[in-house]
Amino acid sequence: MTSTNDILLQLASKNHEGLVIFAERQTAGRGQRSNRWESAEGKGLWFSILLRPSIALAEAPRLTAWAARTVAATINEMLSLGATVKPPNDVYLVGRKVAGVLLEMRAVAHAQHLGILGIGLNVNQTLTDFPEELRERAGSLALANGGAIKREELAIALLRKLDRSYRELAL
Repeated sequence: MTSTNDILLQLASKNHEGLVIFAERQTAGRGQRSNRWESAEGKGLWFSILLRPSIALAEAPRLTAWAARTVAATINEMLSLGATVKPPNDVYLVGRKVAGVLLEMRAVAHAQHLGILGIGLNVNQTLTDFPEELRERAGSLALANGGAIKREELAIALLRKLDRSYRELAL
């Protein structure tokens, strides 16, 4: 799959808020400023969620910050690893980037805007899973934890927390 954001945008309709697309691997994952996101097959969580927030497009950074905080909070609740957010959209552990959030908003006439929230979370990568140029600054939960993480359990916990906290935002 090229990118979960791209696929979700193709599937988007006004009746699908909350639709989630996961990929085992992305060939064209991306982050902020069109940076490429490396997605080692079967090693992380690469997914996008369709949102229909009732906000002005100028308020989109608020959603990005919320999503990054929610990813960090989920990591900390599940694994007690001390994840922190580097604004506006990155999650770090022990000085290494382990997750990124990308929100792509589209204006829709006479309807709630369309938001595609993409999340890339490095879960079980080893350093050799990253391209050489990223090995000094990229990390994974497994590297910080000292062992493999159950991706399915993490995905469920993260989706639940995102859903609950999104509803609390009352968008």
